[in-house]
Amino acid sequence: MFRFSYFAKNNVVENGRECLMEHVTMQQITPEMVRPILARHLLTDGLPIVLDMERSQGVHLYDQLTGRELIDFFGFFASSAVGMNHPKMLGDEDFKKRLMEAALNKVTNSDIYTVHMARFVQTFERVGIPDYLPYAFFIDGGALAVENALKAAFDWKVRKNFRKGYRREVGHRVLHFDQAFHGRTGYTLSLTNTFDPRKTQYFPKFDWPRVINPKLTFPLTEENLERTIELEQLAIRQAKQYFYEYKDDIACIIIEPIQAEGGDNHFRPEFLKALRELADENDALLIFDEVQTGVGITGAFWAHQVLGVQPDIIAFGKKTQVCGILAGRRLDEVEDNVFHVSSRLNSTWGGNLADMVRFDRILEIIEEDRLVENAARVGAYLLRRLEEMAEALPFMTNVRGRGLMCAFDLPTPAFRDAVRQRSLEEGVLVLGCGERSIRFRPPLIITEAEIDEGLRRLRRALEYVAR
Repeated sequence: MFRFSYFAKNNVVENGRECLMEHVTMQQITPEMVRPILARHLLTDGLPIVLDMERSQGVHLYDQLTGRELIDFFGFFASSAVGMNHPKMLGDEDFKKRLMEAALNKVTNSDIYTVHMARFVQTFERVGIPDYLPYAFFIDGGALAVENALKAAFDWKVRKNFRKGYRREVGHRVLHFDQAFHGRTGYTLSLTNTFDPRKTQYFPKFDWPRVINPKLTFPLTEENLERTIELEQLAIRQAKQYFYEYKDDIACIIIEPIQAEGGDNHFRPEFLKALRELADENDALLIFDEVQTGVGITGAFWAHQVLGVQPDIIAFGKKTQVCGILAGRRLDEVEDNVFHVSSRLNSTWGGNLADMVRFDRILEIIEEDRLVENAARVGAYLLRRLEEMAEALPFMTNVRGRGLMCAFDLPTPAFRDAVRQRSLEEGVLVLGCGERSIRFRPPLIITEAEIDEGLRRLRRALEYVAR
């Protein structure tokens, strides 16, 4: 069990002066103490459980407060790739040795190189880095990954404009979409605009061009498809107008291949291809925010691969443990781009070495156990089961998914929130998104049997709330 120190303070006389002596004593932290301790300094509005780090296995999480088992359909906000305490991690002594070395000494990866980091990069190169995205940059945090993708685009565009004859900096705008979530940091605040205004309210933001998001509505009937195509055409017209209005000032187009926080909004591949063409025609970079869609959850390692559109830059995080960007050769149209000039993109830690070592082993497990293929197969099963549930429970609508990244809508935000609460009581963890959606983000290792058990619990919650 983890232990903490506290100080018993006593006054003593030393050299004629009264001073404070601190006696260190140890006290075991019990599960009941966790929230009160944290609440002294933090807003503790998270889930009302205390995770049993030792007992939890795979997608089965245990609450130390109650001893209850819960099926994990939320995956630590999509960041859990192989579940808790994977046997191939626990049983790998070499991995645990490397992880301990990386955890004991936090190295500044930007300046000091290690075999541990090289091993990780080599594994990432083999399993997850596409050959058309050879440049990499690592940092802690998905929003910071997006920020550095934008910085790479700004640098590229401004330098291009200087070559065109501009004598001032032009190329500082970002074309983005309704219901996007790209983070809560400086640049990303200007892009995030989900249904929850608290994420950006009262913080200063840039006035960057925003376009409607022509999301699909399911089932994909002829009428729904026609409506989506009309919205796509409107979105492209809006984008073209912005490129005309802000001549040479739009550095990039950024979009999540599937908008996650904004409502699990899916786009047709044809629309993403149109954005690719628009970026090329207007000398802008196409950036895909794959922080949540990356690392296998859609049935491909990166969502853009299954959608058939190659970006110029992707931002990654969540399941990668360490965050960052991958970029393509189009940036070499500018000789002195950020991947060739020192200190243009940098951070003290350059990512986190312990996270790199952990993801190195996760990548090997994904490869060895064919977990991307498992996500595609079990994800198709999950989607089919949700569609069957929706036939029996007509208040479930707009069932959608790609791989394990599935979702459905409920009648109202209040209904959705009540289902989330009741689901926890029934022993299954799910996430909300958008205005009234439930989304699924289970680890890639989940089985059909575990899907069945989790959906049984979820159905009980749905039926309870609907009564």
